[in-house]
Amino acid sequence: MAAKQKKVIISAAITGGVHTPTMSPYLPKTPEEIIDNAVDAAKAGAAVVHIHARKEDGLPTADYDYFEKILSGIKKRVDVVIGITTGGAQGMTVQERFAVIERFKPEIASANGGSMNFTFSRLAETYKPFLHDWEEPFITRTWDNVFKNTFSDIEHCIKTMNACETRPEFECFDFGQIANIAYFVKSGLVRKPVYLQFVPGIMGGMPISNEAMLFIIEQAKKLIGPDVLYSTVAPGRRMFRISTMMALNGGNVRVGLEDGLYLKPNGELAKSNAEQVSKIRGILEALDFEIASPDDAREEFQLKGMSKVEF
Repeated sequence: MAAKQKKVIISAAITGGVHTPTMSPYLPKTPEEIIDNAVDAAKAGAAVVHIHARKEDGLPTADYDYFEKILSGIKKRVDVVIGITTGGAQGMTVQERFAVIERFKPEIASANGGSMNFTFSRLAETYKPFLHDWEEPFITRTWDNVFKNTFSDIEHCIKTMNACETRPEFECFDFGQIANIAYFVKSGLVRKPVYLQFVPGIMGGMPISNEAMLFIIEQAKKLIGPDVLYSTVAPGRRMFRISTMMALNGGNVRVGLEDGLYLKPNGELAKSNAEQVSKIRGILEALDFEIASPDDAREEFQLKGMSKVEF
């Protein structure tokens, strides 16, 4: 009898901390829009929603009140695994980024694999004029930005998540960051299963290509073990190609307006996260993949369950 094929987990990254309101009229900009987009994405087939918080004018924030409103608003309306960022947005301190874990104790949260030059300043020339005064300086100052995640920071993040029974979703922006995570796995600090989220295509990190993704998968298995779980952020207009390639190579998939604003490579904007989820779900089902439910995701990632979060 053939081995049972694993179900593919679809994650939807709802709004992020890079794109700004000027870039798309469909980007979730307010707490209410983030809630509605997350709920609709879950109904469309996302087992996991990845959450950043924003104020009413779209400015990314780490404020507890905004997170509380968004997280509890999603939880009340739909059963989905709710992941929280610890990446926050550029300019936030390490303390601001990590504090949400102790406060809300989510089932899963991002854990960054290392420091890097993280810039998207070139976007400032593409989208002028801006709708809000904060947008242009928010973008341009990334030319001189280091996204700080020292070994001390990573250790603190893992220990905090362990204490909160929160599963780290290790975001790896470059090959060397996989080696960083492997160090903590070998030290015994990281409990299995180990889940990696590859993040190619950021200026300052690894390039995005099929060849790069195949190399990263191979090296992750060598450094961490053949049982490592993985997915990839697929930014920009190549979202669905890269996501599909990841599924074909044993991984899970992630879409969402945090990662790319488009539905098609010709520049057609996605009108919602749910629209992107529906598209990747259709592609996967056409390829005979089964789509994981939230409970399937909880089982694969060995999560503690929604009853143990604090929101």
